[in-house]
Amino acid sequence: MANVLYISASESKSGKSAIVLSVMQMLLQNVGKVAFFRPIINTPPNKGKDHDIDLLLQHFELDTPYKQSYALTFDEARSFINNGQEANMFDIILRKFKDLENEYDFVLCEGTDYAGKDAAFEFDLNATIAANLNAPILLVANGAGKSAQEIISSTQITIDSLVDKDLDIVACLINRADVSEKEEAEIVRSLHCTHCTNSLISYVIPEEPILGKPTVSDVKKWLGAKILYGASGMDNLIDDYLIAAMQVENFLNYIAQGSFIITPGDRSDLLLAALSSRFSNSYPDIAGILLTGGFEPAPSVKRLLEGWAGSVVPVLAVKDHTFKTIQIISSLYGKIEAYDTRKIHTALAHFEACVDVKEISKRVVNSHSTKITPKMFEFNLLEKAKSNKMRIVLPEGEEDRILHAADVLTRRGVADLIILGNADRIGAKIRDLNLDLDVLIIQPELSPKFDEYVTAYYEARKHKGISMEQAHDAMLDATYFGTMMVQQGDADGMVSGAINTTAHTIRPALEFVKTKPGFSIVSSVFLMCLKDRVLVFGDCAVNPNPSATQLAEIALNSAETAKIFGIEPKIALLSYSTGDSGKGADVEKVIEATKIVKERAPELLVEGPIQYDAAIDPDVAKTKLPGSKVAGQATVFIFPDLNTGNNTYKAVQRAADAIAIGPVLQGLRKPVNDLSRGCTVADIINTVAITAVQAQAEKK
Repeated sequence: MANVLYISASESKSGKSAIVLSVMQMLLQNVGKVAFFRPIINTPPNKGKDHDIDLLLQHFELDTPYKQSYALTFDEARSFINNGQEANMFDIILRKFKDLENEYDFVLCEGTDYAGKDAAFEFDLNATIAANLNAPILLVANGAGKSAQEIISSTQITIDSLVDKDLDIVACLINRADVSEKEEAEIVRSLHCTHCTNSLISYVIPEEPILGKPTVSDVKKWLGAKILYGASGMDNLIDDYLIAAMQVENFLNYIAQGSFIITPGDRSDLLLAALSSRFSNSYPDIAGILLTGGFEPAPSVKRLLEGWAGSVVPVLAVKDHTFKTIQIISSLYGKIEAYDTRKIHTALAHFEACVDVKEISKRVVNSHSTKITPKMFEFNLLEKAKSNKMRIVLPEGEEDRILHAADVLTRRGVADLIILGNADRIGAKIRDLNLDLDVLIIQPELSPKFDEYVTAYYEARKHKGISMEQAHDAMLDATYFGTMMVQQGDADGMVSGAINTTAHTIRPALEFVKTKPGFSIVSSVFLMCLKDRVLVFGDCAVNPNPSATQLAEIALNSAETAKIFGIEPKIALLSYSTGDSGKGADVEKVIEATKIVKERAPELLVEGPIQYDAAIDPDVAKTKLPGSKVAGQATVFIFPDLNTGNNTYKAVQRAADAIAIGPVLQGLRKPVNDLSRGCTVADIINTVAITAVQAQAEKK
């Protein structure tokens, strides 16, 4: 099968964008370089960009330029057809496609959006394009509002039509369906493809309400509205629209969860009543407020609102009157935008829960790439963590980034999270951030295990003169409490450092978790994701000037870390000298460290001392160290000191446009990992996944 796939819908509003997003993720787990291509797009409004192209290019950071990701607009295509120039139209499409096919390992194509009035015309057009590209089809059928029998009938007709056009169907996805489990089974059993290369596989994907609901940001974009207040709440989901014009005492009776209030801008009473309801536990949480008619709040009301700190209720304004605004907004439906990580991860998790991704992948991907791209590594990391969920404790529970990351990790099923901190404040934060986060929250001093942990800490540190009172105070610290959870087996790993320093994160682990048997130090590595491979760099964050013995320990631990993450360890102990070309104390330290590694682990491939260029470049290796099994193909790079390691990883990160994941701590009996205080949500997600995978390995 060719390394191309054409995703085509059977009609409009099939939820195709979510499917395309999920299939791209599936491909990036298995293929090195993937391009996204839409032969025909609708003309974007206001000279903007096609929604789906923009979504995939941004979220997956694809390197395909936008203009290479499509061939024609729908208006241009129809003009070619109306003028009898279909051949010219297909020439343009094929030329654009071939350019991508020559440069990339796989091209994922998406059909038209059925935004026109002639669905039959678009269906035939998509089928013809797929045939010209020699692309198998993944069919997305719209199950919304249909009974099981209606789904079977309409979808089978579509399948038969594609088969009649000699197209191969790799799978059929019935999206947005509202049927029972019994009816799902009947649908899957009934659909068939008589002339497909393989037997047809079908999946029923139920409606996921979050994906269809617009956000306040969608409303702003749709109406061209102005944000007056509450910009932090623009991701709030809208359940319904509430037109407010009656008296306050009556209006309040109609407020429901997720209501978006639309009211004339001169009704300050309704504005204040709506905002007040958001701060009352007696009323559901509204999504936002829209003021119509070009009116903005009076100066006195503005003053009141500007002093209303912490409001997460967005207030928007438009110039149109209420009736016209309602007419425009009635045609708005939710889209998955590139900035909306909650919808994106919900879509990906929903797809994975409903579809056998491995089965579809086997049919779609012709061969597995030997390359490991950064995206492949990150995706496979999450998959590995999900395969055996570990309990990971996050002590910095009142930090926004931690909660946002926890939301994604929970949706994707990466780990069972435990969040530490003041339960009331964390609950309020979750509510203010509009997150649907169902995790265990523990307030250390209120935990039934608190006294047990105090005693355990006292017993571990009394030889250092720690009193019971000091042990009590230490356990009030969330980082100490979280580390003790790991030590006592109530959590499998801990991630901290978004707020706390590295020293504060590591200190409790050094005090009572301790290092692994046979090792004296804790060290670190960065997983360096280059464009086509992943390397291990150590130690770049912890030990300033390790001795020969400590350097050997770093090498041995780094090799073990590499194995945990599926990287074959080929260890290069770096120096300014390769082989016996140089002399000096620094070289002697590396020579001694290499000798220790070989004695302690004779099965490992190790070379040292060796220069960086000889370790990574096969051509240089042939000259400087011919015959070496490590030179030119090293995967684990051990730096002689922290100054060299820290500077080198940052230089490679910037110069090679690499993704540096870490630092990953190693050498402890149980996994504890440190975050940078400037970490992003994505950094937290990766570090939790890494910690979970380390915990899996520790339990084997």
